[in-house]
Amino acid sequence: MFQALLNWILSALAILVAAQFVPGFSVNSFQTALIVALLLGVLNALIKPVLIVLTLPINILTLGLFTFVINAFLIWLTAQLVRGFSLSGFAPALLAALLLWIINLVINFVVFPIKTL
Repeated sequence: MFQALLNWILSALAILVAAQFVPGFSVNSFQTALIVALLLGVLNALIKPVLIVLTLPINILTLGLFTFVINAFLIWLTAQLVRGFSLSGFAPALLAALLLWIINLVINFVVFPIKTL
């Protein structure tokens, strides 16, 4: 339970960091970032697997890089649903998807390392 809560808070912080570096990607407050992180997590759990299966041929052709487009779409969809979170187009969503992937990769490596026996 603590790990899920920590992951949620760190994801919100990652969204705030991405908003500082990606032009056209803005979040009004930390509370909004928490809502965005929660909704993005729900969309990633429910909609992303369906989109991955539907776009499997193009995902295979692009060696998995089309997944960033799917992530950008989910970020764009989240921006449509949450007040205080805005995007000025699809390019900021794509850049934010890439930056959020990098930030979450570092967070997971540092905070939640793989435990070996």
